[in-house]
Amino acid sequence: MKKEIHPEFYNDCKVTCACGNTFVTGGTMKEIRVELCNQCHPFYTGKQKFVDTARRVEKFQERFEKKAAAATVRKGKKAKKAATVAKKKATKTKKEA
Repeated sequence: MKKEIHPEFYNDCKVTCACGNTFVTGGTMKEIRVELCNQCHPFYTGKQKFVDTARRVEKFQERFEKKAAAATVRKGKKAKKAATVAKKKATKTKKEA
């Protein structure tokens, strides 16, 4: 092995999570900041939590709502045909009555 190419190892590396949890471990940096730890990760807690740093979830929901709204406005051939049949049935029942 070559000498002086490996990073320095710290036995007292402090890890700080976004939730506020801190713990000490070994690492090549003096201090590490993380977004998720064992106290807040959904796998360990059993609770669903969206970690959305770039608004990805909100953007997806907005796009989904736009598509759903556009789908209700547009009617396909089947929907138009069903509406026509329903109108014909309604007028037939009115004439018979």
